[in-house]
Amino acid sequence: MDSPEFLSHLGRKDRQSELNDISESHSLKKLEQAKKDLEELLKFDISKLDEQSNLSFRLFKRRLERKIAFEKYRHYNYPVNQMHGMQSNIPSFMLNMHKIQNKEDALAYVSRLNAIRTKFDQLIDNLKIREEKGIIIPKFVFQHLYTDCNNIIANPENVKENLFVKDITAKLDKIEIAPSEKETIISSAEKAVKESVIVSYQNLIAYLQQLEKKATTDDGVWKFNDGENFYKYRLEEITTTSLTSEEIFNTGTAEVERIHNEMKNIMTEVNFEGTLQEFFKFMKEDQQFYYPDTEEGKQAMLIGYKAIVDSMEVHLNEVFFTKPKARMEVKAVEKWREQSAGKAFYQRGTPDGSRKGTFYANLFKMSDMPKYEMEALAYHEGIPGHHMQGSISQELTDLPEFRKFSRYTSYGEGWGLYCELLPKEMGFYTDQYSDFGRLAMELWRACRLVVDVGIHQKKWTRDEAIQYLTDNTPNSINSCTKAIERYIVMPGQATAYKVGMLHILKMRDKAKDALNDKFDIRKFHDIFLRSGGVPLEIFEEQIDDWILSVKDKS
Repeated sequence: MDSPEFLSHLGRKDRQSELNDISESHSLKKLEQAKKDLEELLKFDISKLDEQSNLSFRLFKRRLERKIAFEKYRHYNYPVNQMHGMQSNIPSFMLNMHKIQNKEDALAYVSRLNAIRTKFDQLIDNLKIREEKGIIIPKFVFQHLYTDCNNIIANPENVKENLFVKDITAKLDKIEIAPSEKETIISSAEKAVKESVIVSYQNLIAYLQQLEKKATTDDGVWKFNDGENFYKYRLEEITTTSLTSEEIFNTGTAEVERIHNEMKNIMTEVNFEGTLQEFFKFMKEDQQFYYPDTEEGKQAMLIGYKAIVDSMEVHLNEVFFTKPKARMEVKAVEKWREQSAGKAFYQRGTPDGSRKGTFYANLFKMSDMPKYEMEALAYHEGIPGHHMQGSISQELTDLPEFRKFSRYTSYGEGWGLYCELLPKEMGFYTDQYSDFGRLAMELWRACRLVVDVGIHQKKWTRDEAIQYLTDNTPNSINSCTKAIERYIVMPGQATAYKVGMLHILKMRDKAKDALNDKFDIRKFHDIFLRSGGVPLEIFEEQIDDWILSVKDKS
């Protein structure tokens, strides 16, 4: 496997002293290998393959073809950004993924700290390549990057307080190791932090300060050379459909109108008198909908999330045949990255169960985390959403490795959004305000279709996009700002949720109409979850095959 970091994600220890090679030369080498692999693959006789193997062949072929076709756009991204840049990914990886169970694991941890110097040198080289091509991080991102970097190397004179040193010390405290060996390893870690980590972050900050002088407030990818075609390709890649940007935009505006009307029904049910905007203001500002911004309030929210997940787990047999073996935990986003991180996200556990799946909730600003959104968030990120889909996928024994860990954004995020609606159909969201929260979350994803196309194709400014969200959603100005800044640095990604959900619902309706009383929701979900992640067009084929097979038997 090419990625030592992904091996650690899987809980494996081979190559655990290494970090990924992100050099330009290595990227070109992988590209050439993809071309050779495709050439060899096309020589293969597929006539004798069974159905599953044939699908694996098609998926692997598609993967190679897309990688090769994307060659001319491979620099059209931002390797450092406020959402998932390397400046925050490295500490997240080391703290959460690098296990220490013995002395060798600890020495490998120190080796990785030393390897950060090379990786950051490669990162800066990659940024310089993009700089030459005019692909420069938007101006608003830089302050986020400086904050992230300075949080990680805070108080550089006192390395004992550095988060990496504290992490390795805490992990060593939990294993049996001679005190003298422990002291030597911690001393080596301190040296690595001083000579590798701190220097690397300081070098990155220095380069970014120079780069910032060239940054502009033109935020969409339309500003890139051939940006229009890049965005078209990006939408195809993200949605795995042939939908045009205009079709996506129009779907978004139609869905916004539909959801607004459903929200007005809830206004009537709770006897609220006023306009929808006034109701939004009430939902944003009334303190009954928020936990206090205290440690007690934050703990209460985490406990609330766990209770929601536990309640759902009891009812899974009603709508699922297959359930994950892996367990899940709920955690707050760590202090060092909570300012720039999203509202909530999920991190897969290991296939062997040694590390649980984790639903992270961002408790940095409790006024951005209303109680009425908790149910929908827990179902999306946790159960039956990302935790079930991701865990079941990697627990499958009859699929090749690449399919277990394939990540098609519209497939995974479409499932997450679908799993916000499914509990409503099961009888959850008994509180009307929580149901409003579900609609608010769906509205948010509908608005994404509008603003993503607006920013990257229609040349909307950052402020225009923020204004659209504040005008049409009950979310705070801070949430709207962070969201637009995310969509700017991740073009197209935000369209996957609603496009994916609508496609899943379309396929479910198609199967229901065709099969009538022979339709089984549990089988429908099984087809989705036991595929390991596929493009939406492939999922549609699978549903068509299921419909035919059921009809053939009747």
